[in-house]
Amino acid sequence: MKGAILKAFGSPLVVETLPDPILGTGEVIVDVVAAPVLSYANEVFSGERKYLLDLPVVPGCGAIGRVRAVGPDATHLVAGDWVFCDPTVRSRDDALMPDITLQGWSARGEGGLRLQKHFRHGPFAEQILVPTENAIRIGSLDEADAARWCGLNTFLVPYGGLLAANLQAGETILISGATGNFGSAAVAVALAMGARCVVAPGRNEKTLEDLTRRFGDRLRPVKLLGNEEDDQERMRQAAPGPIDCVLDILPPSVSTTTVRAAIMTVRPYGRVVLMGGVGMLGGAGLELPYPWIMRNCITVRGQWMYLPEAAIRLVGLIRSGLLRLDNFDVTVFDLDDVNKAVAHAAANSGPFKMTTIRP
Repeated sequence: MKGAILKAFGSPLVVETLPDPILGTGEVIVDVVAAPVLSYANEVFSGERKYLLDLPVVPGCGAIGRVRAVGPDATHLVAGDWVFCDPTVRSRDDALMPDITLQGWSARGEGGLRLQKHFRHGPFAEQILVPTENAIRIGSLDEADAARWCGLNTFLVPYGGLLAANLQAGETILISGATGNFGSAAVAVALAMGARCVVAPGRNEKTLEDLTRRFGDRLRPVKLLGNEEDDQERMRQAAPGPIDCVLDILPPSVSTTTVRAAIMTVRPYGRVVLMGGVGMLGGAGLELPYPWIMRNCITVRGQWMYLPEAAIRLVGLIRSGLLRLDNFDVTVFDLDDVNKAVAHAAANSGPFKMTTIRP
């Protein structure tokens, strides 16, 4: 098969011929039809993000494709099925504390790196080998729509956070980082799940206006001015009532003061989920007042990616029409132009903009 290889951090990807994947028990081989190029892929490939990724590797994170072959333990999947290749690979020998690797992208700790040695290569190739449980059936579709279905990959990340927050229909949620790629996706998913209102703080007025145009009165934009106490009060005032939960999905470049301002808008007995990148590149830690957390019975939890069943449930939201993939503006590149695709993704980041590769 043909694949794009990252041989060293800071070097361009090289398209070469690689051995085809070899099928084993508990595995599925998928013909990749479309693979998303994340907007920060250039930061991963340069080494700036310091992700745990053993090189050389075929990178990428998630894909849409068709099943080529299944192992003997598959009882539902058959050759030809359209699937989403879920990049979140979990070890199978500890259900309580599984190690995790994002196939072709990153690993969580030493155990994740060991897992990465087997489920190594990502989807910037003509084929990919994935665990059986990571080939998620999405139903029939026109091949021309495969690239747009890569939006599932973007929606899934904040969906994991919203499930962790136990967001209920009729509640008000604040999305900290709403003007970013994953943050804007969080807005769409929260509304699809039945949120009464989404408070969307951000500094980019143009993006806030675009989100308001897309989602109407259920979205309440707040222009951040940089003063923690004032911003906090303005976020509270924008909500139609108490803010039930806060999802933080800000990138590494943002200060912890911005995170704290959003978190402390949540009502007593409210929930906070942290799944952004703040602090991953160093800097001050997040300081929250102990008495405020304790006396107001605030729940604060972290969430990395999502539960295994999240992808199946999200496909249901999309198929029902509650969550629309046509929000995405998609640009498609051939595999031979993978480095152009990486540069394009970086230059065209932001809400509902998606770059994909067609192997």
